[in-house]
Amino acid sequence: MPPVPPRRLLRLLVSLLAGGLLCAAVQAQSACKTLVASGNPQYPPYLWRDPDNDTRLVGAIAELAEWLGNEIGVSIELRYVGNWARVQEETRAGRVDMITGAFFTLPRTEYMDYALLPFRETRSVVIQREGATFPFQRWEDLVSRKGLTVINNSFGQAFDRFANESLSLGKVSSLDQALQMLDRGRADYLVYEDSPAEAYIARLGLRNLRLMPVPVAQEQLYVTVSHRSACNTPELRGALTRAMFKLRQNKLMNGFVERGVQQWKEQERKAS
Repeated sequence: MPPVPPRRLLRLLVSLLAGGLLCAAVQAQSACKTLVASGNPQYPPYLWRDPDNDTRLVGAIAELAEWLGNEIGVSIELRYVGNWARVQEETRAGRVDMITGAFFTLPRTEYMDYALLPFRETRSVVIQREGATFPFQRWEDLVSRKGLTVINNSFGQAFDRFANESLSLGKVSSLDQALQMLDRGRADYLVYEDSPAEAYIARLGLRNLRLMPVPVAQEQLYVTVSHRSACNTPELRGALTRAMFKLRQNKLMNGFVERGVQQWKEQERKAS
């Protein structure tokens, strides 16, 4: 058999290598049929536990997850796995593939990748008790006060750093616990996102709590994928970015949120 010319041999090797890489990529993508996702379960109108099935999460982000799964061709199974701190622990361990709704912080990039484009901007505010209010216009107004928030909650890189260095900010496991503690005078203020806080204040019937008009921070919500997820490939990350671009271009999240608000109100009406 005559020897194969060097140039032809090189082309043959490149072709085989390219084919092998393509095959491996297709196999990796086809192996990922389902992404297990979760998020903050005390986050209406975005996300909360289904009262008829407490293993499921419902709300605007649940609708987003269903739409996103259809866009990228991978089923997204949204599960309740525990409180917000537990969700992040499960994602770090790779038992949860995806978080649907997280602020960007540098420490979180150690264990998960962020889809390039955010899907929503939120406002974090100071909540005070009527009759025990104090002026709030800037972060420094909180320095001499005793505050509360929820474990592992973030309000953006800048405020988190300021809080760690300058504030007395206690942390509890759930939003309803924090609101009740504030209502009982066990703290001077609570920091949390405005929409979930308003929803839980109404549910708990806490008529003496007020949200201050000046926000602590305005931060973006992102979809993330665990570094330890078997589905975390360049192809998946690219597909997520393209889907997020389409979502923003068509302003679909506004409709998801509107329906989430109505879903929460209807649930509360039935419970009352």
